[in-house]
Amino acid sequence: MNTLLIIAGKELREATRNRWVVATTLLMAALALTLSFLGSVPTGTVGVGPVEVTIVSLSSLTIFLLPLIALLLSFDAVVGEIDRGTMTLLLSYPVARWQLLLGKFLGHAAVIALATVVGYGAAGVALAMGGTAIGADSWRAFAAMIGSSVMLGAAFTALGYLASTIVRDRGTAAGIAVAVWLGFVLLYDMALLGILASGSGLGVETLNWLLLANPADAYRLFNLTGFKGVSAFAGTAGLAAHVQLSVPLLLAVMAGWIAAPLALAAALFSRKQI
Repeated sequence: MNTLLIIAGKELREATRNRWVVATTLLMAALALTLSFLGSVPTGTVGVGPVEVTIVSLSSLTIFLLPLIALLLSFDAVVGEIDRGTMTLLLSYPVARWQLLLGKFLGHAAVIALATVVGYGAAGVALAMGGTAIGADSWRAFAAMIGSSVMLGAAFTALGYLASTIVRDRGTAAGIAVAVWLGFVLLYDMALLGILASGSGLGVETLNWLLLANPADAYRLFNLTGFKGVSAFAGTAGLAAHVQLSVPLLLAVMAGWIAAPLALAAALFSRKQI
């Protein structure tokens, strides 16, 4: 365990000295604050709280921004170390390959978590200081949104590690990372919408499995259908009843999207010639 923490701490220290990571954290905080201030404007006329509006807005922002940040941070975690020649040095220490990979992943996931908590936490502070009474259920939904955002970032970090492990060139790994982002964030839902619009008679059970096959969709459903106040404002209350996916199941699927790519990356890394 100490070995994992040492490796994770090394990655975290290197990331905090990276201006790109600092800029990303400030960008997320600025966007979150902007959405929280703008989102509180219509609450007086539509009868919903500012937190619910902010959750819907930040969930949409997260789906597009956080996976891209996670992939850009992790796509060269393995192949980049190999290209720079530092991987051979790291493997010369008495540490197993899976420990090295998992430690690096924990460090990068901690960076994403820190940026998310700081950025979205700033929006929460702004909402608390806004003077509007906010119920406990709304704060629970907001906390769940932050926690699930951390899980989404970890899932795409794991996918970035998988891409970094299966190739031997940083450019190829970058291309795969971009393709993963385009596929899961943009193209997948467009294809699914096209199938539904074509009147193909897609069953509820099949739709459920197709939604669970995309971590971004699992995240979206968790935040937009898992809490009554949020689903009512987002217009997804009917969808929640239709797809019949429970909150524990969605959380389990998101956890699986973290564990499965990381386990596969560890298995490939253990046999990789360096």
